[in-house]
Amino acid sequence: MFSHLPPIKIAISACLLGHSVRFNGGHKESQLCTQTLAQHFAFIPVCPEVAIGLGTPREPIRLVGDPAAPKAIGTVHRERDVTQPLAQYGQQMAAALTGISGYILMQKSPSCGMERVKVYQENGYPAGGAAGVYTQAFAQANPDLPMEEDGRLNDPVLRENFLVRVFAHAQWQQLLHSGLTRQSVLDFHTRYKFQLLAHDPAQYKVLGRLLAEIGLHPIQEIGAHYFSHFMRALKKPATRGTHSNALQHLSGYLKDHLDSPDRQEIHQLIGQYRQGQVPLVVPLTLLKHHLRRHPEPYLAHQAYLQPYPESLSLRNAI
Repeated sequence: MFSHLPPIKIAISACLLGHSVRFNGGHKESQLCTQTLAQHFAFIPVCPEVAIGLGTPREPIRLVGDPAAPKAIGTVHRERDVTQPLAQYGQQMAAALTGISGYILMQKSPSCGMERVKVYQENGYPAGGAAGVYTQAFAQANPDLPMEEDGRLNDPVLRENFLVRVFAHAQWQQLLHSGLTRQSVLDFHTRYKFQLLAHDPAQYKVLGRLLAEIGLHPIQEIGAHYFSHFMRALKKPATRGTHSNALQHLSGYLKDHLDSPDRQEIHQLIGQYRQGQVPLVVPLTLLKHHLRRHPEPYLAHQAYLQPYPESLSLRNAI
C-alpha cells in the first residue's frame, strides 16, 4: 500500500537527531526518532534559534509576559528580545517546507515547544504556559500539518495517532500531486471510512454531508475544506470504545461467510480488546485472517486495516 508513496519527509527539531545545537552546546537525541522512525521517514532537521543567529553555545532564552502573547527574552540580557525573528522564521519555514507531512518538536522549548512551555513573570516565577514562538507561527501558517512533541511520542496512543495522521497527510499530498478530482476525493474518503469512525464518528458524518455537495463547488475549494476537517477528525485520538465500534462494523461484512463459532470468536476478541485485556492487533489479526479467506472488495483498500507499515508495530501497544 505504501510502495507507491515517495519517501515521506518529516521536519524535526535538530537536537532530537543528536545535533549539538542546544544553548549549552549539547543535544537531546531521541532514540525513537534516530533508531526507529528514521527507518521510515526522511528527516529534515531545523533549529530556529541557530537559524536566527543565536549561535552555539548561547545565552538561554525563555518566554516572558502574557501567556496569550509571550515574548522570547534572554535570561541574562533581558534586553535581548528574539520574539520577532523567531516568529518570522516560523512563517518563512511554513512556506518553505511544503513537502513535509509531519513535524516532531522539542518539548518545553521556548522556540519549539507545542504547548505548556513555562511563561515567566517579572517576579521570576512562571505563570501559565504557551507554545514556543517559532512553533506558534509555523502552526498558524500550516494548521493541517500533523505536529507532535518528542516527549508525547513516548505515549503509544499519541504516537500511533501522530503516525496515522502523517501517512494520511502524505497520501493526500500524493493526490494533490496527481491532480485532485471529485472522484479521487470520494475514493480517498471511502478508503478512510473506518479510520474516521475509529477517531471521530460524528465528524465522519459531517464529512459525508460535505461531500454530498461536491459537485456544487470547485474541486480545489471543497478539497481544501474537506482535508482540513479530515485532519481535525484524525487528530482526535481513537479510544478502545471507538476502535471496538469500527471493528464491529468490519466484522459485519463477514457475517454471511462465517459460521457461528467464528463469529463468536471475533466478537469475544473485540470484547476483550474493549475491556483492555488484549491489544488492538489481536482482533485485527483475526479479522484480516478471515478477510483473506473471504475477500470483500469494499474492505480491500480500507486504510484502517493498514494505515502505516506493519513493521512499525504500533498496534501491539494500544
